Amino acid sequence: MAVPFYDDNLYTLNVKNEQDAKASELFPSVESLTAATKDPLPPSSVLKQLAVAVEAGSKVKSMKEFIASSGGSSPAKERAGLSLSAVKALVLREKEDGQTSEFTSNEKVVQLISSLFDPEGDFLTRKIDSNTEETAMTSLPRDIHGAPPESLVVKLAEILGNYRTVRKMALFWCCVVAEVRKLWSEEQHLPGVPKNEIPDLNSCLLYQHFQLINCCISRKRFRVVATESLDSMVMQASSDAKESSNYNAGAPASPVLYARLNSGELVLRLGANHPAGDMTLLETGEPVYSPVTQDGPLLTEDLIRETEEFVLRTGSVGAGCSQLLSDMQAFKAANPGCILEDFVRWHSPPDWTDNEASVEDSDVFDSGESLSAKGQLSRRMQKEGNLWRELWETSKPVPAVKQAPLFDEDLAVEGILHAFEDIHPSDLFVQLFVSLLGLGFAIAEPMLSSNSDFSKLFYDCKEYIIAACQSNKLHEKVDDLVQAYETVERMLLNPEEALKMIKQTDESTMVTDEPKSPLKRLRLIFAGKDKLLRKSLSKDQLNDDEKPGRQSFSSFFDSKSSLFSKKPPKSGSPSPAEKSSLDVSWTSA
Repeated sequence: MAVPFYDDNLYTLNVKNEQDAKASELFPSVESLTAATKDPLPPSSVLKQLAVAVEAGSKVKSMKEFIASSGGSSPAKERAGLSLSAVKALVLREKEDGQTSEFTSNEKVVQLISSLFDPEGDFLTRKIDSNTEETAMTSLPRDIHGAPPESLVVKLAEILGNYRTVRKMALFWCCVVAEVRKLWSEEQHLPGVPKNEIPDLNSCLLYQHFQLINCCISRKRFRVVATESLDSMVMQASSDAKESSNYNAGAPASPVLYARLNSGELVLRLGANHPAGDMTLLETGEPVYSPVTQDGPLLTEDLIRETEEFVLRTGSVGAGCSQLLSDMQAFKAANPGCILEDFVRWHSPPDWTDNEASVEDSDVFDSGESLSAKGQLSRRMQKEGNLWRELWETSKPVPAVKQAPLFDEDLAVEGILHAFEDIHPSDLFVQLFVSLLGLGFAIAEPMLSSNSDFSKLFYDCKEYIIAACQSNKLHEKVDDLVQAYETVERMLLNPEEALKMIKQTDESTMVTDEPKSPLKRLRLIFAGKDKLLRKSLSKDQLNDDEKPGRQSFSSFFDSKSSLFSKKPPKSGSPSPAEKSSLDVSWTSA
């Protein structure tokens, strides 16, 4: 093979060989992740990588910028001149672009996406002991605004945390968005997410969006089935028109439902769901049927904020009027011969009062009896210009499936997918971080809650992460949360070492006569763990997230007056003297 003429080309080939050699390290496999599920809980290294991504993502504004910035130098610098170094940067950037286009076709990436979205598979399924009260165990992810254990969000978090570079993490997210878009276009539900549940506002926004997508798919499927059923019923009614004279209003023998008007004419009921108890229409005496109505809008926490702001800004109540008009039209279609009073009795019972005499004789229908003798509407319904009466007069009998949708599923999901593509990296990774954190603690709680040696420390850690996740400075506390997670991990995987660390801390507090407050005890335990860890690591093994510019868990408790308002320390490691001074001032406070 001929050697390239230019040294820069030779340099590029050497770089490619090095990259190829490390390629396997950058791409976790289905097999390696499946093997990791044998551990009691996800390793802390996965959570650390998500913490790194949270910090790196906070420095950019979009996922596209995040991918570009983590791939090399900026384009502006590359175009600043025509030096050899600039040309070399351009060559490397072209190579990075090529790697980006090849990422989605990488065999390991394809397998991971396939396993993650396999509706029948059990990929990354971890066993959670249910000996502890289930409600208490599963409440933690909701308390910290994460996602349910074993959900799609949690599995995605574990996959991304196994990548070695934040750029690969961002590229995998792009693959996930593409797969979600594909499933939406095929009307296939997302696995690991309920198929027809309204968004859980106590979960993270990402999980809420996944719930909304599945709800929209379910609604579209239902609309297709309901439309086909209605069309089939109309065709059957048309073919049975000659036999309709044999219709028995009290017990129809045919699945096709009719209502008889005062004129004796039989009119087909459209969109009738089920009888509304023993209620009958005031003018015809026919049974009242509850119609199939349109579902209301699906709202996630961001959409609720936008709606509230819109209502406060404009004073609009349009959404409520649209829903009321839709219900009226569906009621008219299901109950031919009905009047406004019938609808009010069904839709808003408190706004209708039956006369006592009418109630006593309810089993005998008198078509000649005046309406006022049967009951009356409430005062608000009788007022001139009442909105309900105005809407009733303009409404037409139209079944729900034939109405214009109140909630545009296509528009809503397209907006979510667009938001996924432009999501702020830090916002994405912090949701994944918290969700995986919640899984780890949910798994550990049944194992440690009944352990006399570790239960107190575990619940101190749990209380801390709940308070930290509910604070408005969560992005600043990811390193501290990692240390809390590492402590729980150590209690599970290396209980002897963890117990020794706790005893040493307790003994040191006894010598110095320090109060054994939970916060101070946690601080000393974490400080001791950090000391042991740094002794076992060489300098070149330290991760980027251990650089002096980042706040440690122990420094979190330096301020007693404001537990969760501690600001990050200035860059630069404190000297031994400063550290000693800090410890003295803390213990004497």
